[in-house]
Amino acid sequence: METILSIKNLHKRYGYVHAVNNVSLEIQKGNVYGILGPNGSGKSTTLGIVLNVVNKTSGEFSWFDGKMDTHEALKKVGAIIERPNFYPYMTAKENLELVCKIKGINYSKVQEKLELVGLMERKDSKFRTFSLGMKQRLAIASALLNDPEILILDEPTNGLDPQGIHQIRDIIKFIASQGTTILLASHLLDEVEKVCSHVLVLRKGQILYSGRVDGMTANEAFFEVCSDDNLVLKTALENHPSVEKVVEEKGKLLTYVNQDLSASDLNRFLFEKGISLTHLVKKKNSLEEQFLEITKNHPSKN
Repeated sequence: METILSIKNLHKRYGYVHAVNNVSLEIQKGNVYGILGPNGSGKSTTLGIVLNVVNKTSGEFSWFDGKMDTHEALKKVGAIIERPNFYPYMTAKENLELVCKIKGINYSKVQEKLELVGLMERKDSKFRTFSLGMKQRLAIASALLNDPEILILDEPTNGLDPQGIHQIRDIIKFIASQGTTILLASHLLDEVEKVCSHVLVLRKGQILYSGRVDGMTANEAFFEVCSDDNLVLKTALENHPSVEKVVEEKGKLLTYVNQDLSASDLNRFLFEKGISLTHLVKKKNSLEEQFLEITKNHPSKN
């Protein structure tokens, strides 16, 4: 699979502040990647470096398997890393045509992209009359005019109302379904869980997790069980070779396992020990629970 962007051991220092600390990431064609972390975690700095607007301190990055230099590669990249900046007294259509003129893109792309972001009905409205959500959708249309291989978005739903957030997320999902690779930075767990296939969790410039979104929760399956005698049940569970720990919570025993174990296998094991369960549910931690667990296990050094 083609590697769109490769980042290796990237560092960025601002005086005493280590804004990006040894970050590595491989972005493969056709996936949706999220860089997740609170404000000040190094998300925007990382994007700025690969887009050549911030100078790195050390490390390296390369576009498209290193087949072209950054200047040429960025012609195949669409990016929105700041608030949309269009001419307020020009219409949506006129603003996009101006971008086409500057970049040497055929004007036919304007209608296509306005339709994609749901702004055709407002194509002749002046930019200054647009809501924040509409401005953001026009910015996405602008970034897509050159049919980029990768779209980079920094906090795409920041400041939007719930309807605006929903519209932007639907657009991102649609763009991804058409085969465009997407890299977005966000501080919203919900956004990453709903939109992204892969996630890089950053805090204070350091990687806490990197991999598939579903991989964050894959290792955290657990059983919620109870019986008429939870004391006997707990002892039996603790003697099972796959059980790592048992935690009592609100009358139920949360049973964490260190390898894949089916509910029927656990039920059979307990039945053979003369224990009948009154409750058995296999659960997974949500991304939020797993994120909190990851950050808890990496205490702040400051």
